[in-house]
Amino acid sequence: MTEVLIIEDDVFFASMLSSWLAKRGMSVTTVSSVGEARNKLRTETYQFILSDLYLPDGEGTEVLAWLRRTDKRVPFIIMTNFAQIPTAVQAIKLGASDYIAKPVNQESLWAKMTELLHTECKSRQDKTEMIEGTSASSKQMYDLANLVAPTNMAVLITGTSGTGKEFVARRIHELSERAKAPFIAVDCGAIPRELAASEFFGHVKGSFTGAIDNKTGAFEAARGGTIFLDEIGNLTYTIQVQLLRAIQEHAVKPIGTNKLIKTDVRLISATNENLRTAITAGRFREDLYHRINEFNIRIPDLKERPEDIPVFARHFLQQSNIELKKDVKGFDKETSAYFFTYPWPGNLRQMRNAVRYATLLATADHICMKDLPNDMILPAGNSASTQLKSEVHERELIINAVKRANNNKTLAARLLGVDRKTLYNKIKAYNLDI
Repeated sequence: MTEVLIIEDDVFFASMLSSWLAKRGMSVTTVSSVGEARNKLRTETYQFILSDLYLPDGEGTEVLAWLRRTDKRVPFIIMTNFAQIPTAVQAIKLGASDYIAKPVNQESLWAKMTELLHTECKSRQDKTEMIEGTSASSKQMYDLANLVAPTNMAVLITGTSGTGKEFVARRIHELSERAKAPFIAVDCGAIPRELAASEFFGHVKGSFTGAIDNKTGAFEAARGGTIFLDEIGNLTYTIQVQLLRAIQEHAVKPIGTNKLIKTDVRLISATNENLRTAITAGRFREDLYHRINEFNIRIPDLKERPEDIPVFARHFLQQSNIELKKDVKGFDKETSAYFFTYPWPGNLRQMRNAVRYATLLATADHICMKDLPNDMILPAGNSASTQLKSEVHERELIINAVKRANNNKTLAARLLGVDRKTLYNKIKAYNLDI
């Protein structure tokens, strides 16, 4: 449920607006002054704020400025009389999301709120893992990012797909002295081989077939900031040579010209591949490896940091509720327990998609096992076992599955790929005390 804070000293108007939003499925809190608003915001979290411009002890823009100083980014609409619109426009320059004139047109307000909430949700989804885990291994990872951020060292981020490598790269950039300059991300696995040099270094019009205009390359676009090369192990050997030269010379030469363009960029790379193995196989240059790996950060798989699972699950549920206009309150006990036993081969990306899918299907207040995608439930090669086939191993498989499921027999049966009745019969047949 979306939590809304209304800052309005007109008690009748605030009550009317609160009732109307509640009917739309919002949870609404009302306060009547700047001071009350600050007190609420110190202890409570809101997804949206509606504020009158003029309040008994100050202006709504004061709350807005205070929020920005505390680095809280919440959609914020200023409500104002027609005569005060120039002041409201000024409020937008201070960081307000929008303004609306009184008397408020409810449908117009709803349209603005829906759009802003959708934009906020989309922004978060574009940065899939933009939330920090709380486990010890996550904390160690963030500590390393904090440590290297103020330097200009080239960072290599390693981890399997979906773990959040770009999030860590962005965090390093945002904590660096280059934070106000561009962060340019390049997906090395998605660049066609014949266009890779143009993507990195740019080209001039007419330099090759299809070059209908000049193009600024990623290195030049990131000047003064950070360039993030995702899945760098996918680059061809030829492009690796050109990339190494650009890094060494701090300059690039666009295709079709002999002019060198000086660059000043921080290099962060990421890979889900073992580059040492790629070097041995002759697929990756060792000299480039040492250039991009002045400092290494490994992101653990989600299954390695189970304490983070409920943190991310709640976060993705909140996102999904906003995007899909749902009001699912959480996960039932069986599903919550299953999340801890499931191996999450696709990591955070898979969890986000699974929670979004389940939120859409959910018909109750809480997500149930039946709401999850089928490929999470049906036994696969990485489930607790393959089907119970071998009598020699069945006893051990059953014990391990029940242990992983925290003694939940229904979950254990799902992990084993059998129905609950079959599992109970097996337990009885082997006289297992579980």
